[in-house]
This record gives sequence, C-alpha cells and structure tokens, in this order.
Amino acid sequence: MDKTALVTGGAGFIGSHLVDRLLENEANVICIDNFDSYYDRSIKENNIKEHRQNDNYQLVEEDIRNLDVLKSEITEDIDVIVHLAAKAGVRPSVKDPIGFQKVNVMGTQNMLEFAKEKEVKQFIFASSSSVYGTNENVPWAEDDHVLEPISPYASTKVSGELMGHVYSELYDMRFLALRFFTVYGPRQRPDLAIHKFLRLMSNGEQITLYGDGSSLRDYTYIDDIIDGIMAAIDYNDSMYEIINLGNNRTVQLLELVEAIEKASGIKADKTHVPEIPGDVEQTWADVSKANKLLDYSPNYDLEKGLKNFAEWYKANEMHLQGI
Repeated sequence: MDKTALVTGGAGFIGSHLVDRLLENEANVICIDNFDSYYDRSIKENNIKEHRQNDNYQLVEEDIRNLDVLKSEITEDIDVIVHLAAKAGVRPSVKDPIGFQKVNVMGTQNMLEFAKEKEVKQFIFASSSSVYGTNENVPWAEDDHVLEPISPYASTKVSGELMGHVYSELYDMRFLALRFFTVYGPRQRPDLAIHKFLRLMSNGEQITLYGDGSSLRDYTYIDDIIDGIMAAIDYNDSMYEIINLGNNRTVQLLELVEAIEKASGIKADKTHVPEIPGDVEQTWADVSKANKLLDYSPNYDLEKGLKNFAEWYKANEMHLQGI
C-alpha cells in the first residue's frame, strides 16, 4: 500500500488495530493521540509498543482541538485521514455533554479543516450505531433517515456526519462515515461491557446488568471492523456515503454473559439495576450496503470472537488487573 495515512486516536483500541494492519501493508502511518486520562495511559502505550519500532510509524502526541499545532507539526503529504479520536461512551456523555461537544464536534471540525488545508481527498469518519437512537425500524439501514439519538455522544456523531457532507460538497473531499456497532476484541477499552465483565468475573466480583437483561446489541469483532475501514480507505467511487459496519445479528445481554462464561470458563455472579438514561434497547445493523460498496462480510460470530478475547485477556491479565 503506497499511501500515507493519518489516524487520529491511533493508540486506542480500534486505532491501534488499524495501525497494525496499515503497517502490515507497508503504509506510512502518522498517529495522533493525546493519551486522554479516561483510562490508564499504560494501556495505550502497550497497544503501540511494536508500532514505535517501525520506521513507517510516527506518533504525534497532541489534542485534535489544537488545530494550529497539528498544522505546524504535520507537514507530510497525506492520502487519507481516518478520524477515530473522540470522547467515547453513552453514559459518560450524559455526565459531560459539553466536554463531548468540544472534543467530538469541534475536534472533528478541526480535522476537516486540516484536511481542507492539506488537500487530503479521502476522509474516513468513525460514527456510531447510537445515532439511530430509538428508531424501531430494525435492522437499521443507512437510508432510513429517522435518527432519534438519545445521548449527547450520539448527537455529536450525527454532527460529524453532517459536517462531513458540507466539506465533501464544498471542497471535493470524499467523506465516508462508518457507523460502528459495539466493537469488541483484544485491547478493548476496560470500561466496555465485555472487558469489564470478564475482569470482574476473574476477580470473583459481581457484575451489574442494567435492566432485566433483555436488551439487544449487535456485537462486531475488531478484525471485521478493520476489514471495513481498510476497504473504505481504498474506496474511490461516490463522494459521500454513510455505511453500517456491524455483524447483522443481535445478542441479548443475558446471552452475552453466558457466552463470556463459556469462553472464559468462569461463572458470573449477576445483579440487576434499573436502566439508565441514554441507553437504547437494541442495536441491529443492516450491512447490505457495506457488502455492496466495500465487499464487507463479517467473519466472526460471538463464540469465535469471545474465545479470542478471553485468550488475550488471560495472556495480559496481570497487567490489566494492575492498572
């Protein structure tokens, strides 16, 4: 791959896996990450320790809100920007809506401005299934414009998609918004359900389920997501698209816990508490558009993906438990 890719959030869960794949394909990679204190820095440092040894890799430790600094520090010609950096999570966004707006909306605006000024012609934006909100027309398809977001996080992702349309129209920039559906796998953030549940189960601690356990999620393994992003990087047809990247299968929360128990060999001690504002009852991706445009077809079912995650967790448990 004879390309230079700029990846924001490139030391995080999804970002570091994408950088793995880009470097494997001999791309030049510029990673922007501010090592936000939301979780322990050592996790991200561990994610990129091998990247640092690669001559095709450059780390810029900076905040996407600092546009002038980014423009002065990054002088290379860039073929594609993959914008993954964001404040993440529905529940944290309810507690800090202004902070999410500043990073996710203004930060995205900055990266679009950066792309405009540097004449970058391909921009990939990490959107989210949360933009569909309480839309009952499942599975969710991109041409259903009934978006009913119910969290500040979701609203910031809608804003990013709309800003991308503006820049695509005005500045001849191809913009692809990829709506990710509950991504999991090795290196998953420690606050996300699968990682959090397995950590607590390994410690013999109780796990908390919001609601009665009947909520549904479309869980997508990290390798499938990276396949979709890589295909989007090479996409060269229409100038603006919104594309779901999911698994096209719903899993009930109680079913997920049973699958984690099976993958890990550890029994869960469960407790139930009321649902909290901002969480949706279900997510479910129609991936037919991704299949048509990106030749996307998920390869990992939940059993296979959780087996890989559990093996990774066991191999890294000492480090993960100590942070």
